[in-house]
Amino acid sequence: MRSDKVTKGIERAPMRSLFYAMGYTKEELERPLIGVVSAKSEIVPGHMHLDKVAEAVKAGVRMAGGTPIEVPSIGVCDGIAMGHVGMKYSLPSRELIADSVETMTMAHAFDGLVLVPNCDKIVPGMIMAAVRMNIPAVVCSGGPMMSGLVKGEETSLSKMFEAVGARKADIIDDDDLLEFEQNVCPGCGSCSGMYTANSMNCLSEAVGIALPGNGTIPAVDSGRIRLAKHAGMAIMNLVEKDIKARDIINEKSLRNALACDMALGCSSNSVLHLLAIANEAGVHLDLNIFNEFSAKVPNLCHLAPAGSTHMHDLNRAGGLMAVFSELDKKGLIDKSLITATGKTVGENFAGAHVKDYDIIRPIDKPYSETGGIAVMWGNIAQDGCVVKRSAVAPEMLSHTGPARVFDSEEDAIEAIYTGKIVDGDVVVIRYEGPKGGPGMREMLNPTSALAGMKLDKTVALITDGRFSGASRGASIGHVCPEAAAGGNIGLLQEGDIIEIDIPNSKINAQVSDEEFDARRKDHVAPPSKATSGWLARYQRNVSASCKGAVME
Repeated sequence: MRSDKVTKGIERAPMRSLFYAMGYTKEELERPLIGVVSAKSEIVPGHMHLDKVAEAVKAGVRMAGGTPIEVPSIGVCDGIAMGHVGMKYSLPSRELIADSVETMTMAHAFDGLVLVPNCDKIVPGMIMAAVRMNIPAVVCSGGPMMSGLVKGEETSLSKMFEAVGARKADIIDDDDLLEFEQNVCPGCGSCSGMYTANSMNCLSEAVGIALPGNGTIPAVDSGRIRLAKHAGMAIMNLVEKDIKARDIINEKSLRNALACDMALGCSSNSVLHLLAIANEAGVHLDLNIFNEFSAKVPNLCHLAPAGSTHMHDLNRAGGLMAVFSELDKKGLIDKSLITATGKTVGENFAGAHVKDYDIIRPIDKPYSETGGIAVMWGNIAQDGCVVKRSAVAPEMLSHTGPARVFDSEEDAIEAIYTGKIVDGDVVVIRYEGPKGGPGMREMLNPTSALAGMKLDKTVALITDGRFSGASRGASIGHVCPEAAAGGNIGLLQEGDIIEIDIPNSKINAQVSDEEFDARRKDHVAPPSKATSGWLARYQRNVSASCKGAVME
């Protein structure tokens, strides 16, 4: 056992004395030591209840004969960080989380891990650490928030951001805005649509490192506590059988996750995180494979922001195992792979079926024959860019219009709010990539403003930054190479005609290579936005978004 390094032998007596100082008993030190990494905090709605989840995990570990040891993790609330300098820290926090989980695990010789995250960067950050160290691990997230209720309609955080745009356009008044404020987020859990947090919690289940139900059982459901107890028991089985993270997360299981991603219509951020997890697992994954899966896996779900349904509806309809049962009808799932349950994928969803075909479409009657994510290439994205295709209105799948160019999110949002963006425009926001931001901010404010002002079906938005999973419309992110790395997006000028062709995976400016070369000679990039601290270190070492924006 790994923990023998701190619990066994005469030379380990000093270490044991420190365990005794914390109240551990001799009997507890003779059992496997299981790290329970909890991201509980009082600043993230999705994390405010994780102490309860972690306690249930620890109960499960003890029932199965282990000694649970809880340690903390940081976590950024993307919604609170949105639209200001705080969002620059969100994606970089993924690397800090991975490093800190590795640090606590290796320093204290845990035999296995139960990872208790819930929100956007915390889920992939913890998984990255698990596959990097390649030790037994189970993810047990905190579960999705219930939807809110405004004027008799179910709603969620994306509608809150859109309400701001509607208020700016005088479509609603202050009383309407207040009603949204106080009712869209009714309690604990990860925000209730298929945003990044719930996307990654579902994909954790799809890739096999979380138990069935992890992605969809609501935070307030007692089933979440039972799931946590079973996760505690499951890690003991993995430790006993020496089933490690890379036995579960590998090239084949990542392909299952990609199939699920396309069927669910997950956040475009899932591209960044799956690339980063694959990198840690030693698996080659690039943007081409996303289009490969999009071409063969139909989109079966339209959860918010793509539609009006929410995570509790998906849970009621049978959850991820029901989605797998539909995908299996066309042989799109590898059923032979081992999972955190100790059983195979096929054994996990045996007997599962869709309980409501209004929530999960039949495989033969999907929302679209193509998946929820699309990647495009062209002269302003030679290394690719990403769009959540399932949340794009049909009339915006192909669009040509003049570029409205901004060098920061703040400048763009001011133009939108003051009515300077009109039908047909293509808003270009640059110098917001991993290096340029630095930190590759999510831009839910501008996309929601456009939606709230009823411009989401006439205006496109392109950026080397990224978008919240709550964004909808022709919101095209991850443009690579980014402006700060010399990408052509940095050379675009006001009025350049941009051609977007999502069905054919193309995005181009009507600018010749010769003209781009001429512009490059005279181009002066804005000064760096980070000169000290963590963001400056991140800026120096972060890779391109097409590589997952991992640290190099």
